[in-house]
Amino acid sequence: MVEAKTAGAHLQAAVPPAEADPHDSDLIVGPRQPRNPISRTRIEVIVSRSVAGVGMVFSLQAMPIMLAQAPERLPVMGFITPLLLGLAITAVVAAATAKVAVRAATGTVAMVYLAGLLAWPFLMLDPDLVLDGKPWLWYMCTVATACAAVAFPLVWAAIYTLAVPVVYGIIRSQPSGGSADVLLASLDAVYAILLGEVILIIIFMLRQTAGAVDSAQTNALHQYANAVRQHATEVERVQVDSIVHDSVLATFLAAAAAGSPKAAELASGMAADALTRLNDAALVPAGDDSLVPFGELAAQIRAAAERLPVHFTITECPIESLRLPVHASEAILAASVQAMVNSDQHAGTPEFEPERSLTLSANAQGGCTITIADSGVGFDPDTVPAERLGLRISIQDRVASAGGSASVCSEIGRGTTITIVWPPASGNVPS
Repeated sequence: MVEAKTAGAHLQAAVPPAEADPHDSDLIVGPRQPRNPISRTRIEVIVSRSVAGVGMVFSLQAMPIMLAQAPERLPVMGFITPLLLGLAITAVVAAATAKVAVRAATGTVAMVYLAGLLAWPFLMLDPDLVLDGKPWLWYMCTVATACAAVAFPLVWAAIYTLAVPVVYGIIRSQPSGGSADVLLASLDAVYAILLGEVILIIIFMLRQTAGAVDSAQTNALHQYANAVRQHATEVERVQVDSIVHDSVLATFLAAAAAGSPKAAELASGMAADALTRLNDAALVPAGDDSLVPFGELAAQIRAAAERLPVHFTITECPIESLRLPVHASEAILAASVQAMVNSDQHAGTPEFEPERSLTLSANAQGGCTITIADSGVGFDPDTVPAERLGLRISIQDRVASAGGSASVCSEIGRGTTITIVWPPASGNVPS
């Protein structure tokens, strides 16, 4: 039951490729998700690029204030913090564009900002000199908390979003921060906390929603895969039931009509052949994609012909380079045996024993051709009843399901020729 066992592989091949870029491994941990407009990966990309854009805008806004306050800072140390912070924000922009190392870049911005904020009172030329206006770091506070929301886990991001504005509020009340009164410093801190927490909540909700969508889509695909496997198993079961029914019915009919030792021998050979094929089918492992040499298939067909009580003249042209998939080999073997059994049963009469031939050769497409011919009584293929499954299902449909074709050429009084042609599949390779 190869179709049923490989249905999962066909389903995976039909699923669209993942939306995630090969460089997104730092954005989301776990297996890649199928294409989805609001997948976790896409949300991470949108959030990181939004934070990068806002960071650039706020940096440009803070630059004039930073340059105006530079004379009041230490000559060297006063420029190290803005330089490091500017380089870190530039790294965030590059990482968000390339979708690589985004968390590392945003985490660096958050830590550099915190270090610069803590060092602010110690980098003044005159610690007692009251700064004119707000420290330029105030304009970067929202950028830092947004970067923390992207880079850190939820708990640590929430702590950062609460702690950094509080530190700023303390500095704001000191001379190096402008000596703001407690109310004004508190309002600035509360405003920064509220804005940072809102950004954190939005990012967390987007991540949670996208993760739920990804999980639901993955579960739906798994359920669909199970449904496809069940459907394929049921279809294969119906096909096998039809084939087994046909083989068993033909064996019973042959046994019932066995009025001579030759007929009894034919019925016995048919039964043994049916049991052999069923046992071989049960031994095929799930998802078996191995290849069978044509020589092995030819040997099995010859052995089946030799077990029959009638004589077949066998002509074989070896094809050393041809390899067939297991399911194709089994289909061709079963169809060939059925064609020879049909010839044995129907081609001759008590007064006339026709000549029979079996030819195994290569074809122009690089595949194989098996021809079973006899000079018997023949028949009209158009008059075969639909309920007779031996010709249609056991031979033609079975070979077609393996990627080949089977044709029947017969006329009343002029014999019958059944030709099985199998072209090579794309995966076949010569030895």
